[in-house]
Amino acid sequence: MSDQSKPATQLKPNYDSSAPPSSRQVVKFLTAAAIGTVLLVLSGLTLTGTVIALIIATPALVVVSPILVPAGTVVFLATAGFLFSGCCGLTALMALSWLYEYAAGKHPPGADQLDYARMRIANKARDMKDRAKEYGQYVHHKAQEATQAS
Repeated sequence: MSDQSKPATQLKPNYDSSAPPSSRQVVKFLTAAAIGTVLLVLSGLTLTGTVIALIIATPALVVVSPILVPAGTVVFLATAGFLFSGCCGLTALMALSWLYEYAAGKHPPGADQLDYARMRIANKARDMKDRAKEYGQYVHHKAQEATQAS
């Protein structure tokens, strides 16, 4: 935040293209180049090993695939079911905890919104009740007029 009060010319580092790089810059470059080279070699070795392993394992995978595919499907579905069940249980516990805090008057997050929505629904219900009562009186009055006119 202290950079905001400085003029724009002070924020830019001064690079002189004619000056030789500092020893710190050279060390940073050499370190980055060495790490990059090592990681590139490791990724190449990993790719080569993966391809060789796949070439060697392909005949075995073809032979046992009728067993592996259903087994993998069962393992996947069982794992997904347990995860879904755990998430549902955790959600239920969180909801019950929130309801307990709300009922105890501890004012959990979102309680204001819930109270506001409850108030709006109650007001709308009261308005609809009043409208229905007025309409009922209107219909009753029209029915009386119709019976008196006959």
